[in-house]
Order: sequence, then C-alpha cells, then structure tokens
Amino acid sequence: MSKKRIFISFAMEDKGLRDLLVGQAKNANSPFEFVDMSVKKPWESAWKTNCRTKIKGCHGVIVIVTKNTKNADGQLWEVKCAGEEGIPRRGVHGSTTNRPTSLPSELEGTRVVNWTWDNLKNWIETL
Repeated sequence: MSKKRIFISFAMEDKGLRDLLVGQAKNANSPFEFVDMSVKKPWESAWKTNCRTKIKGCHGVIVIVTKNTKNADGQLWEVKCAGEEGIPRRGVHGSTTNRPTSLPSELEGTRVVNWTWDNLKNWIETL
C-alpha cells in the first residue's frame, strides 16, 4: 500500500499531541505521512490560501479533538475547509481526560474515535 498524505488539524494548545502523532507517522510501518501547518496565523488570508491548498492535496484530515478544539479558530477553519473540499475527516480523542462534552458544529458529520493505532490505520486504509 502506498502512503497516504494526511493533514493533522489540532489546537495550538495540543501541539504535544500532534507531536505524538507525527512520531507515529515516522514508524517504518506507518500507513501515512503528514502535512505540517503548525505555524498558524489564521487571520492572514495567505495562511488560509496556503492551508486550503495543502488540505486539497491530502487524502484525509485527522482532527485531534480535545476540550481546546471548541476555541481553536484555526483548527475549526481547517475542519470546515476540509468539509468544503470533500476531503474525508476523522476525529481522534486527544486524551481520555480532556474530552469535550460536545463537539463544535464544524465537526458535524465527522466520526470521532479513540486514538489507537488500529483506528488510525483502518481509516487511512479506506482512503
């Protein structure tokens, strides 16, 4: 199987979780590689244009979901953008203790699963 390009969407407060996912992608048996847009300036139009281009070039978007997600304007824009572009999205709970009680409207229709290697791998293999 060829590697899939995956965009990782996360709240800046959850950068450590993104780093863990990036570490998983570096494993020899990883089914994906990632696109890094971690220097976020969400209110600059150039950022949005560049980000949309990167998202459109990916097979899917993994959304790291925590309590920080609801206030992460850049992350919510990324999720909405992926939906507009028809790019499949999968949410993963960033932790067992930092789960939101409800999901922002931008995540409507996005399945959110526990963060396990099997859950990630199985979804990516469907892309």
